[in-house]
Amino acid sequence: QVQLVESGGGVVQAGGSLRLSCAASGSIFMLHNMGWYRQPPGKERELVANVTNYGITNYAESVKGRFTISSISRDNSKNTVSLQMNSLKPEDTAVYTCYAFIRRTWADSGMNYWGKGSLVIVSS
Repeated sequence: QVQLVESGGGVVQAGGSLRLSCAASGSIFMLHNMGWYRQPPGKERELVANVTNYGITNYAESVKGRFTISSISRDNSKNTVSLQMNSLKPEDTAVYTCYAFIRRTWADSGMNYWGKGSLVIVSS
């Protein structure tokens, strides 16, 4: 069994910062991409950022310029990923969900596993 546990959501004022963290645990043979999706109220889910197990990062256009290249980071020794969000705007308000593509065994082709989601509210 695999679990992803998130922490760090909450309420912040516009222009402020928030850090989200996510830890994967359980039966993990190999952990590939890790990252964060978000779903604003009444909108579709979108990818915010992800990072490969080699450290290559990818960010949504909506956060580029506010999130730096090092905003998303991972610790492969601890199976964790973090997202440092700066210069937050009210439109960043959403449920942020951590995900990880995990192979549980050598023979496993792998799949995405998901956290339960953390609510981030940016007040104006």
